[in-house]
Amino acid sequence: MRGRNGRNLPAYIGMVGPATAIFLFIVAYPILYSFWLSVTDFNPNKGGAWNFVGLEQYAKMVQDPYFWHSLKNNLIVVAVSVFGQIPIGFALAYILYRRMVKASGFFQSMVFLPNFLSTIVIGILWKRMFQADGPVARLIQIVTQNPQAQFDLMLKADTIMYPIGFALIWMYTGLYMVIFLANLQKIDSGMIEAAQIDGANEFQIFTRVIVPVLSGTILVSSILAIAGSLRGFDLIFAITTQGLQRNNAMVLPIFMYQTAFQDYNNPSRFAYGAAISNAIIIISVLLILLSNFIGKKLNAGEEY
Repeated sequence: MRGRNGRNLPAYIGMVGPATAIFLFIVAYPILYSFWLSVTDFNPNKGGAWNFVGLEQYAKMVQDPYFWHSLKNNLIVVAVSVFGQIPIGFALAYILYRRMVKASGFFQSMVFLPNFLSTIVIGILWKRMFQADGPVARLIQIVTQNPQAQFDLMLKADTIMYPIGFALIWMYTGLYMVIFLANLQKIDSGMIEAAQIDGANEFQIFTRVIVPVLSGTILVSSILAIAGSLRGFDLIFAITTQGLQRNNAMVLPIFMYQTAFQDYNNPSRFAYGAAISNAIIIISVLLILLSNFIGKKLNAGEEY
């Protein structure tokens, strides 16, 4: 049997089939199973007995104050990623591209270094740094000349996301710097030279030439940041201590993990956890669609 363009259909299936099967088993099956699990009352304590309950788990979720607390913290992480990591990474990439600093190779390596380290190691590092009497507190004592000063932001529910946001920026900014730098190096230098001849200063070159040209890269980076922020688990888990501190910094992946694998008193904890994981996917898709809509309105990705 032959397909279009004279290709041998069995050979085509033989090449595409294994990859398709792996995709269906690793990606499609867990998604479908998670959706099925979320509309049941699956109880692992009773031999896996289950009944179809429809959207009962989702109704329970939207009435759970911990869900909304976790969602709020997750949106803070998204904001830090989109409006912190990406702009800073873009600015650093432009500084390197325009050779505004000496030893640019060393500078680039130092900014990108956190991406070579284990996220758990980084989380423990910043956990030690942010302790009430840790290095940051001692630095504050030196600056303020107050030997009793403590760093207490990690101890308060309304301020705990500030140091976590700083750690997130420190860790992931280098990734976006490399992405932008790679795309900057593909720009025709004649565009910048023409702008300089027309009398444009450095700020005008950056805002009126570079930013429009890389608008598509900004959009793609925003999508990556949104998706990564909503599934981020390890850094926040490692940087917080189990108990009140972790509850204050709760994000949806940690909420899902604690619900499904630690809330043994909940007979339908797996089903409820599956509903939370599906909510993460839905929120991710909605935010990505929103970023695409905004990108189209701003003509992001327009060819120059």
